[in-house]
Amino acid sequence: MSALIAAVVGLLAGIYFHKTALDKKEEGAVSKAEKLIRDAANEAEQSRKELMAEARDEIHRLRQEVDKETKERRNEQQRTERKLEQKEENLDRKIENVAKREEELKLKIEEAKRHMDGLSAREGELLTRLEEIAQLSREEAKGILLAEVESEANHIIGLRLKEMEEKAKRDADRKAQEIIAVAIQRCSVDFTSEIAVSVVHIPSDEMKGRIIGREGRNIRTFETLTGVDLIVDDTPEAVTVSCFDPIRREVARLSLERLIQDGRIHPARIEEIIEKAQKDVDTQVIEAGEEALLETGIKHIHPELAKLVGQLRFRASYGQNALHHSLEVAHLCGLFAAELGLDESLAKRAGLLHDIGKAVDHKIEGPHAVIGADIAKRYNEPPEIINAIASHHEDEEPQTLYALLVAAADAASASRPGARRESLDAYIKRLEKLEEIAKSFEGVNKAFAIQAGREVRVAVSPETTDDGCMQKLAYDIARKIEAEMKYPGQIRVTLIRETRVVDYAK
Repeated sequence: MSALIAAVVGLLAGIYFHKTALDKKEEGAVSKAEKLIRDAANEAEQSRKELMAEARDEIHRLRQEVDKETKERRNEQQRTERKLEQKEENLDRKIENVAKREEELKLKIEEAKRHMDGLSAREGELLTRLEEIAQLSREEAKGILLAEVESEANHIIGLRLKEMEEKAKRDADRKAQEIIAVAIQRCSVDFTSEIAVSVVHIPSDEMKGRIIGREGRNIRTFETLTGVDLIVDDTPEAVTVSCFDPIRREVARLSLERLIQDGRIHPARIEEIIEKAQKDVDTQVIEAGEEALLETGIKHIHPELAKLVGQLRFRASYGQNALHHSLEVAHLCGLFAAELGLDESLAKRAGLLHDIGKAVDHKIEGPHAVIGADIAKRYNEPPEIINAIASHHEDEEPQTLYALLVAAADAASASRPGARRESLDAYIKRLEKLEEIAKSFEGVNKAFAIQAGREVRVAVSPETTDDGCMQKLAYDIARKIEAEMKYPGQIRVTLIRETRVVDYAK
């Protein structure tokens, strides 16, 4: 029993001591929490005070900046107002000065009028007195004075005439050259055409089947490698090679002739023959260019220009070989230059290169004269050569005598009998067709084909056609010409609208 009591007492004592320890721990935690709360509150209060201080400083700084900016604007406004006031004052002073000057001018004008009246009266008195002293009337004195002036004027005129005569002698040779060259040019007739086919003769029509090949493989290979159209039709013992590129056409013609002669016609052999023909044609081009330069005595020319000259060997205009035509023009230019005392070498150079654009006009769009001038400029030819090339068909204004000589020689070479194939009837019909197309439009009064059909000038009615619709009318005429006619090069359409008023004095 006593042991049980002791155990109970011990248990109660343990519980008491444990509760006491818990109470002490709780009191310590509470005191620590209260301290943390006080520290946090103090720290928060300190941060609030610091933020308030910073905010007050920022507000003060911004207020100072606003005050400074406001002060500056106020000062600027005051300065502007002072300037305006000064300008107003200056303007008022100027207005006052102008008014004063006007008054002064009025007084001076009145004074000048009085002075002029006095001078007129004085002049009359002096003339009367002079007549009394000289015993001459006014008309007699005027006659003597005019005689002296006339004698002096005759002397001055004589000196001037002598100077003009000497100047005329200095300019006589140059003026004579211009007159002769212009006269030659006025007699010129020029036109151009193209041919784009070559005919290859074959031994028999059986050869046509071999040229075409099984399922057309030979002709397809040939056309692909040469870039031409090979026309095998019902024409007996002939095959036509068609292409606007004269070099390709010549390569194709030469290759086809060699294939026909060899007899072995298949794709591999075609490729081999075409490659050899291309080399041979390139060699012929270079040799033709060198021979032309040697024949005309032209030196120091760019190799590419010499190559283009050689390519003219395979170019034709109305059946006239372009290289032969260029050589003929070069020789004519040399003869003209010799007669006029000009540089023969420069004239021959211009004549030989005048149609150089025809070597590439199938690749580049535009008139061959303009194309040739661009090529010559690219290879640093002299300005006289460039202008002669560009102006020989009046695409530009001639600026030198050499340009006029080239135009005249070109016309002479092209228009000589037998030089070109176009008949007079075909030529006249082409011009009539050109004028007929232009006259078919409403508002057109007259139409004239000029420059051998290279240009059509259209006179329109000023009453029914205004400036706004002239561009549209020119466009419509040009498009109709393109649709209905075949012609070499290009045709310029020029519209003219003018109003004439006529009256008679009776």
